[in-house]
Amino acid sequence: MNWYLGVLKNYAKFDGRARRKEYWMFFLFNLIIGAVLAILDSVLFGGGAGLLLILYMLAVIVPGVAVSVRRLHDTDRSGWWILVSLVPFVGAIVLLIFMILDGTPGENRFGPNPKGA
Repeated sequence: MNWYLGVLKNYAKFDGRARRKEYWMFFLFNLIIGAVLAILDSVLFGGGAGLLLILYMLAVIVPGVAVSVRRLHDTDRSGWWILVSLVPFVGAIVLLIFMILDGTPGENRFGPNPKGA
């Protein structure tokens, strides 16, 4: 839970680096919260609007983009690589591979190693 809250505390921090664990824990918590909200939406609103889920997604879009950019920085790539996801199918796969790769050891042009090693 601390990984999720840490990303929310740095919601607009686009500089620096983010570890794989930070990124994927934020992703996991968003997935779980999204599923719970989708179920609540269907129970409360009859499966139609998805209002709670939409409001939540709007609330976490900036922290999500920020942690993605910091994750790309950890692999020594510019945050602009996030735009590769706009390329249908192939872009999402390329971005997924970048997010899975280990960060560059030691310091890179985006800052010190977040692992502290």
